[in-house]
Amino acid sequence: MTEPALRRHAARQIIEVYGYSERRACQLTDLNRRTLRRVPSPDRDKDLRMRLRELAEERRRFGCPRLYLLLRREGLVVNHKRVERLYREEALSLRLRPKRKRQSHLRVVQPAPTGPNEQWAMDFVSDSLDNGRRIKVLTIIDLWDRRCPKLEADSSIPGEGVVRVLEQLRQRGEYPKHLRSDNGPEFTGRALDQWATSVGVQLEFIRPGRPMENGHVESFNGKFREECLNAHAFQSLAEARDILEAWRQDYNTARPHSALGGLAPEEYGRTMNEENRTSQNPNLRVVYSAG
Repeated sequence: MTEPALRRHAARQIIEVYGYSERRACQLTDLNRRTLRRVPSPDRDKDLRMRLRELAEERRRFGCPRLYLLLRREGLVVNHKRVERLYREEALSLRLRPKRKRQSHLRVVQPAPTGPNEQWAMDFVSDSLDNGRRIKVLTIIDLWDRRCPKLEADSSIPGEGVVRVLEQLRQRGEYPKHLRSDNGPEFTGRALDQWATSVGVQLEFIRPGRPMENGHVESFNGKFREECLNAHAFQSLAEARDILEAWRQDYNTARPHSALGGLAPEEYGRTMNEENRTSQNPNLRVVYSAG
């Protein structure tokens, strides 16, 4: 026990339960007798502490930095160190896997997009329903503002299914100039190639065995799995689609993004104008190994 409040509580328990004297109880808990008698001052962080716990319960995979941004939005705090202290006191820290050290290689910087719908990336994520049936989710993101135009879930999504989703987005006026993906059969097949040729979309394929070349969508997939897929047990495909769409809307409109200065993707898109798009988005680039 290191905190005075815990030692004060332990000393009072020893006195009440075992009938020890105040002097003996303080000796056992290494507590000054003045500290035992002192009346604690009211907790000035009570409201902030309660709101922090509520947000941590709602956003179970959010760490302290993102919870701090959410509190700032609500006008409850201005100092990040205060939030970090309460975060530790409430034992809200996440268990994170230690990162392995990797061998250094020559780095190649890919050009960053300078506007919306200039460069998209897509990939697949697998999951299962509560009855064990496998489902597949097509994830698509815009590399400029990290917005997610679509999350498509189904038991199977062949190349024709990918084309159907992209065509639905195009009918709404959303389609990219460049579309990056890995070398999966759904992306390298004839259906997607014919569609891309007909609408003027340039397909870009990463090198086999180099997922870091599509790092933005890989990072998105990790957050998507951690915050959505791992947090729910889907009873049916229809329920999975509803939950995925709700998470996508929240991701686009409310979830703070570190690469966007703490803004949500749609908020970033609204506030970014033509003059500072190039100068104020240095983080919107992917660096991958050329070795």
